Amino acid sequence: MKQTNNQDRIVFLSVPESIRGRIDEVSAGDFVVDPSIPIPVEIPPDQDSLDLEQLSWEMILSGMIKVIERDPQHEDADYYRRFVLAVKPDILKEFSEAAILKARNRDFGLALEILKALAALYPDSAEVSLNQALVHEEWANSMEESGREDEAAEEWGRAHELYVRLLAQKPPLPNALFNAGFFYLKQRNYEKARDCFSQYIPVADSPRKKERAQSIIKEISERSLDDQVFKEAYDFIRLGEETKGIEKIHHFITRHPEVWNGWFLLGWGLRRLERWDDAVLAFQKALELGGEGCDTRNELALCLIEQGNLSEARKELERALQMEPENIKVISNLGILAMKQGKIDEAAGFFRTVLEYDPEDPLALQMLSQLEA
Repeated sequence: MKQTNNQDRIVFLSVPESIRGRIDEVSAGDFVVDPSIPIPVEIPPDQDSLDLEQLSWEMILSGMIKVIERDPQHEDADYYRRFVLAVKPDILKEFSEAAILKARNRDFGLALEILKALAALYPDSAEVSLNQALVHEEWANSMEESGREDEAAEEWGRAHELYVRLLAQKPPLPNALFNAGFFYLKQRNYEKARDCFSQYIPVADSPRKKERAQSIIKEISERSLDDQVFKEAYDFIRLGEETKGIEKIHHFITRHPEVWNGWFLLGWGLRRLERWDDAVLAFQKALELGGEGCDTRNELALCLIEQGNLSEARKELERALQMEPENIKVISNLGILAMKQGKIDEAAGFFRTVLEYDPEDPLALQMLSQLEA
């Protein structure tokens, strides 16, 4: 028995006759055990050393996956992949479903660990890479809602790297094109989003999704959202150069005064400059022109709070919450509003709700600490 890599707690075993028989019983297909290749086994976290009498398939398969995760070019990596798939032929479906469930429960770290294992087993799988990108996106969204902008930017970056690789494949996976389109929509990169949806339409794998892609392309075109000035304005504001961004978006609004997205961007820039009155007017104009989304109402509410118009702010936040009941940014803002109204118990309830969705939300933790002091 040879031990290596204390961090991963892996030991390598020769293949005794007793184990060979057990392998033959559960293996599938034409896989043949090679007794000359040692088997990596992961020691369970509650054990200091390996007890051969407690040896299980989970320990063996986990050890093999850890080895190829750590070193995809390991001399026996291909053998270990085939071994795992022979013993557990449904692992792709099983692990994918487990990762999706973890992501839905906002356990993003564990979801990515599961997908990392699948990526080691299926290094060329576009489906696995796409699932990784989607989890990074969801985690980034969650972090943004919690005000963790820097961490969110890192997750957006990881998702973007995966989409770049997926879109470079020939031909790209249809679902990768479709989801990349939505990724770029979130980044306000409407030109790139339009390109992804345009490429998706000829290879669409769903009539419903094809219709959705066509609708988005039409909307981008009709609102001139792929206008370079709009993208420049968004980038300036996002990077903290609000004055330049506001100047750019004014140029866009002059040409496209009926496009609500331009007014929203103007309001966002003004709000970041703490020009509350002007920002309120911009967000109200966005609503008037059809920008009825959760973000518009949440941003408007923030400005109304600063104006001291707490009753109207609450109405906007409640409308936003009806649209997105699990949006922790909106729930946090309701908590802050309740504090300003002197409703301490209600405020604490909102922040506890936030922590149910994200136990590490820094604002909710800080506010609850203050309220319970």
